Amino acid sequence: MHAINPEKLYHSKWTAVRPRNKEKHFLVTALERDEEETVVAVVLEAVYTRRETTLPWRALQDEATWQMGWR
Repeated sequence: MHAINPEKLYHSKWTAVRPRNKEKHFLVTALERDEEETVVAVVLEAVYTRRETTLPWRALQDEATWQMGWR
């Protein structure tokens, strides 16, 4: 499991383990926060298609789905 600091996710790079629609490399373009300013979700933008996806930031800890950095 990745040790991830949610405050440092902005502009981080991620690689999908099983790419779909030629979308393999992603960049975190926004952080969504709750009322206490705690990060609850991230917006990932596919580098190839520019399509955005929002998911809970803890989903990035799943090594079967995401790898830190571009590979």
